[in-house]
Order: sequence, then structure tokens, then C-alpha cells
Amino acid sequence: MEIRSLTRTEAERRGALLKVERYDVDIDLTGLADGPEVRCVSTVAFSCREPGAETFVDCAAEVRSATLNGRPVTPTGGGRIALPALAGHNVLRVESVQADTTTGQGVHRAIDPADGEVYVWMSFEPDEARFVWACFDQPDLKAPHAFTVTAPPAWTVTSNSGDPRVEELESARRWTFPDTPPLSTYNTVVNAGPFHEIRREADGHDLGIYARRSLAPILDRDADELFTLTRQGLAFFGEVFAMPFPQRKYDQVFVPEFGGAMENYGCVTWSDAFLRRATPTPAESELLAKVLLHEMAHMWFGNIVTMRWWDDLWLNEAFAEFACHWAAERATRYTDAWASHLAGGKLKAYLSDQGPVSHPIHQPIHDVAQAASIFDNITYPKGASVLQQLMTYVGEERFRAGMTAYFARHAWGSATLQDLIDALSEASGRDLDTWRTAWLATAGTDRFSLERDGDTVTLVAADTPRPQVLAVGAYSRNNAPNGRNGDTNNDANGEVLERRALVRVEVTQTRTPVTGLPTGADLDVLLINDEDLTFATTRPDSATRDAFFRSAAQFPTAISRGVATATVWDMLTTGEATATEAGRCITAVLTAETSDAVIEPCLTLAANIAELWAPEGERAGLTAAVAEACLRLAADPGRRQVALRGLARTATKPDDLAWLREQAGDDVDLLWRTLVREAELGGDVSSESALLLERDPDPDAWVRALTVRAALPDPAAKAEVWQKLAVDRAVPVNSVGQVAAAFWRPDQDALLTPYAQHYLDSIPHLHRGGMIPAMVFAGQLFPPHAIDPTYIEEAQKASDEAAPVVRNTLLERSDTVKRMLHSRGTPTDRVTG
Repeated sequence: MEIRSLTRTEAERRGALLKVERYDVDIDLTGLADGPEVRCVSTVAFSCREPGAETFVDCAAEVRSATLNGRPVTPTGGGRIALPALAGHNVLRVESVQADTTTGQGVHRAIDPADGEVYVWMSFEPDEARFVWACFDQPDLKAPHAFTVTAPPAWTVTSNSGDPRVEELESARRWTFPDTPPLSTYNTVVNAGPFHEIRREADGHDLGIYARRSLAPILDRDADELFTLTRQGLAFFGEVFAMPFPQRKYDQVFVPEFGGAMENYGCVTWSDAFLRRATPTPAESELLAKVLLHEMAHMWFGNIVTMRWWDDLWLNEAFAEFACHWAAERATRYTDAWASHLAGGKLKAYLSDQGPVSHPIHQPIHDVAQAASIFDNITYPKGASVLQQLMTYVGEERFRAGMTAYFARHAWGSATLQDLIDALSEASGRDLDTWRTAWLATAGTDRFSLERDGDTVTLVAADTPRPQVLAVGAYSRNNAPNGRNGDTNNDANGEVLERRALVRVEVTQTRTPVTGLPTGADLDVLLINDEDLTFATTRPDSATRDAFFRSAAQFPTAISRGVATATVWDMLTTGEATATEAGRCITAVLTAETSDAVIEPCLTLAANIAELWAPEGERAGLTAAVAEACLRLAADPGRRQVALRGLARTATKPDDLAWLREQAGDDVDLLWRTLVREAELGGDVSSESALLLERDPDPDAWVRALTVRAALPDPAAKAEVWQKLAVDRAVPVNSVGQVAAAFWRPDQDALLTPYAQHYLDSIPHLHRGGMIPAMVFAGQLFPPHAIDPTYIEEAQKASDEAAPVVRNTLLERSDTVKRMLHSRGTPTDRVTG
């Protein structure tokens, strides 16, 4: 029977009826050492405000027995157990077994291919705790949880609260954890396995990091960075929210076959793909920092104060995404965090917000299945950018004061968006109701341009704009010697742009005068949304369009170059710029970029344009231009690693590939990347791949070998990889994108066409395994090649009956690919933003 999704009406009724006093959950993991079963006994104490009423408890595991106040109760199907004739005070006891621990939801058993050791992790957002034990699985029914875990004797167990009591049993160990503070069910966790553990004291906190034993050298390598970031983040958030993290222990557990990271209170779970097997690039190190700070921000926004219902999911995730950039810039060495946000997530959000799944940031959520569909670019990067604009709009000090009041008022309870708006309005003295309606209840992206009439400059919105504060920068050209000079950027002709003024403008209407700009003929460029303070796209006027494209690389800072790049990118996606124009502009920015945080995403963008957006006749030229840029960048020791990786993606000349091999030396990561490229180009690399697999110490190196197979223009290789990737789902979810990108290659249409149909056939089943796998497989397996516009229509039609998370992911990806086809010159309807 299909597991039912909890509706908002049901949650409101249950929330009004019940008060959960506590959970006592006894978990037996001993069956996972050599089998699939997790056995649980969940004892729930709760009161009922209407004695005699009835409700239900969630349990999607197999129920072995269930009693309510000592009387048997029976599962009613759909993952629920009816609870009739409630007393004023009740005790529910449910024994359950979950045996689907390989492809199921809530709990996962992974086997390390390096040594055969078993690791177990649990992850429950949005409502997957019910797949492991019986609970009232909705965010506003918070309660203390007491976990008792029986595990094999060699295993370490982690959970939310620290300092468990450990008892030695005959053939196992029992871990008894202290009560947690009141938590939502989705914020609880149990992880277990023979972990490698490192602990450190910092500012009164006991910090722990864990990974599987085969990755112990990598965890040791990254330990100082992880502990430093954790200390910095806890100090920053404790200060700006006037509430130190209230628990002494703070653990972070890196586990295999996990997607992303999850903010469980006091015990964050990570994909161990974040423990980079090769030395991390600057962008990879910054991503680690931002994810760490994102999950940490949830300790306050999500765990201590929790959304009442999933319509405020955006606020939970957007706040953490905003806060991680705020903290990175202010408290860590990653001071260009907002520039990398613009170069990565924000560009994706601009595209999503102009497509078929654009939605208001805050919207009614009918049930939890719908909530799972909005873990998307609107919720995360757009939401973060809107909160950055809100802080700009009210002022940072007032924003901090409002957040302090919000946390003090609602700690350990649940709150709504209105509660936050009220706190910020009180602190700032601004009526935020109009701001809230315009930004949070209305979908779409504002677009601005400038009109110049002599010395008069007017900011013009394409439609009625949202209330916002943005900046206009005024730049003039100076000649300077070639080469870097601090953050001053020079193009090949020795021209640079120097900012002469930055004017903030508060927008309340369609046309807004911009006063305070310098006048004179030497004013060359005006940059709208300089400093990237708001979420809006911009356009140069027709008279300066071409000059703007030529000037993008000449702006003096990473953020100003990023704003210019965002304009060019947006014009490409809406059909207002060609791939050649955009590709050459962004490649020029790449060669001039000085920020470590931005070079890698900029390189990815330039390579993507060449590979995915360029017409077939222009693809080779743009790819060669990116490869040439990589060769130039490789001469700089600080850019070498990133440049060589970029060259491994774009090289086509035999001399370049041979040079790459020479440069790689013992760099196993670069050798794998080079083999993937050579395989794509038809090289016979099978024996080399086998030899490299033997000497690669990475326990997941088999995925790298499969990626080489995926790239081969060979029908047998394609069939083998598709079976493992899409049918068997043998590839860890965090590696699906890597293998899929090698599988769907340009110039292999004849081989790939059957798999485009296989994707369509798989749509009804893509939701299996839960939210994260559904999003990954629906998005990453969607074909960017070997299709035409008719295929897009077929895929969108097929999504009508799919689960909401699959449907939204598919619609978003198909819209992007449709825009790519238009840019390539494949006949489509006009693409508009």
C-alpha cells in the first residue's frame, strides 16, 4: 500500500489535539552487522486536550506490536496506526522492524568496499523518521528524545546529545544517551559504525569529527580546518544571535552513500564526499566551510526555533544559506563568499525563477510530499539573496536586534514567518508588510536597466518592482600595466575600470532617479546592482550592449565582475545573447579573475557554455578558447590545480592531452580526469584505467573507473553504465552527477538516443528511496543531448503523474535543456525570461 503523505489539515488537527511529552526510543542495530534489519521500540508519552478523541501515529516500518495505554492497536495502512479513545495522558508503545536499509528511506546501511566494514546512518527530513520508528512526524510536535542503542561491540554510536553511558553486553554494547532538548522528529539522528574519531576542545565546547576508517588519513588532513571553522562559526552565531549554542558537545559525522549534509541537532551528518580524496581546491575548501556554517546555522534556525509547518521550509533553508555566507565573510578566511554565491547558486536561481516551476518563496503547502518538492533554487539561493536584501533594507544592526528578539521569544518552540517579520519590524521601525508581500508572496525576478539623458540617470524597472535597496556603480577606464595588482584587474590591453562612485538607491516605483553620480565624458560604465545587494537581473541599454560585454573582465573586484557575468549569463539563457558572445565574455573574465572563490565556478560556467549551449559548429572553437585559458592559468602556481582540471575537461589536441599526463605525475585525481576526456574522444584507456584503479587508495575509486567507462563512445560500455547507474542504482547518490555527466556527452547522439527513451520510461519510479535520490536521479539523468524539443514536451507530459519532487525537478531541468536547445539553434518556441 502507498504510504500516505501528511496533510496540513491533519497536522493542524493533531497539533491542536496533542502535546508530546517525550520519546523513549530503543534501537537495536546488531542485525545490521550482517543483515538488513533495524529493530526499534518507540515509547511515546503524550497528553490529549480532548479525552475520548482519536488520532493516528506515523509508522512506515513493519509493525510487530503496538499498544496504547496497554491495549493493542492495529496499523490501518498507509504508514499509520489509528489511536482511538485517547485518555488525558497516554503511553504508546510500538515495536517495529525496518528491513529496507539499502534503497529505502530514513535509515541506510552502507558497506565500505575498502574493508567490508558496515556503517549506518539515519536522516529524517522532511518526514522519514516514521520509516524507522513510530512517531508523530510533524515539525511542531517537539519533545525530548531519549535514545538507547544496542550495536555491535566494535561500533561507535553518535546521536544528538553527548556523553552516553556505554555498557558492555555479551556480544554487543548498549549506548544510553541523555535526553535531548525538545526537538522535532526530523532533527533527531543515530549514526553507527567502526568510525575513526577525532575530538578537540574549543571555547568550552567538546567538538568531534568522525569518518569511516578507510578515510582516516583524509579526516586527519582536514581536522584542523574543520575544527577551526566550527569554532569560528559557533562564536559568530552565538554573538550575533545573543544565544551561545547551549550544548557542550557538537559532533560532525562523515558517512558513505549520503547526499549533502543534514543539520541534526548537535550531530550533523555529512556525505563523506566532502572529504576530498585529492587536495581540495580553493572553491572546494570554501564549499566545505559554507556547508558547515549552513548546517550550524540550523542549530538556531530550525532546531532551537522550528517552523510550525512546511510552508516556512523556505525560511528554514534560506536563513541557513544566508547565514553561512554572512558568517563566512565575517568570521572566516573565506571573505569572498558572497561573490561565489553569485557565481554559483544565484545564477541557478535566476534561471529557475524564470521557468515553469517558479513559485513564490512563501507558498501554501498542502502536504509533506509537496514540501519535498521545494528544496530547490527558489528556496535556497534566491531565499538567501532575499534575506541579504532584507538585511540591507533594514540595516544590519537592526536586523541583528530583530533576530536576537526572535530567538529569545521562541526558543525551543515553533514559530511562523509572521513571528519573524514582527520581530524585525519592531527592531527596525519599518513596516515590512509590503516588503513581505512583494518579496515572499510573489514569484518572479525584477529586471532593471538605466536611461541616460545628458547627466540625468534614471533606474527603470521592466515591471512594477519590489521595494528594495540596490547600488549603482560608476566606472571609468584607466590604462595600467598588465598583470595583477592587488584586487585590480587588467585585461590584455592594459585597460582597467576604476570605480568613481557607488550610489545606493531605494526603489519604490518603476522609475527612480539616480542622484550623486559623477558627470563628464570620462564616465564609461554604469553597473546596476553593484555589490550584489538585491535579487534582480539587469540589462545594458542597446547603445552600450556590446561595450558592456567587452568590459565585463575589466571590473576591479570579484563581486563587480560577478554582477556583470550574471547579466551576460541571463541574456544567454533568455536568448538575448549567443553562446559565442557569452562564452568569450566569460572566458575573458576567467583569465582576469583574481578571487580564488570565483575562478572555479567561472571556469565551470565557461566550459558549460561551450559544451551545452553552443551550436555544433561553434562548440569546438569555444571549447578550444576555454582550454587555451586553462593553459595560461596553469602557469600561475595559485591557479594551477583548477586550471589543469579545466584543461582535462576541455582539451582536444593530442599535445595538450600528452602535456596533461606529464603534469599529472602521481596526481591520481588528475589522471582520472584525463582518462575520462581521452575515453570520450575515443582513446583506448581500458588497461590504464584498470592499473590506476589498482593503485588508487580511494575506497570509492571504482566510481572513477565507471566514469571512464561512461564516457566511452561504445555501445557495450553505455549499456553497462546505464544498468549500474539508473537501474541498479549501484552508484552512491553523491557520485551520480559525476557519472551521468560523463555518460551524456556531445557528439554521441546515435549511442545515447535509446537512453533518452529509457529516462522517460523510468519517470514513474524515480521517487523511490526518498527525497534526495528522487531529486538527484530526476535531475542528473535527464538527457542534455540526443533529444529535440518534442522530447522536452514528452518528458514534461510524463511528469504529470510523477511524485511532486520528481515532477518539479524534471520540469526545472527540462526548461534549462530547452533553453540550451534554443541557444544551439535547434528550433524551439522563443525563450523568454
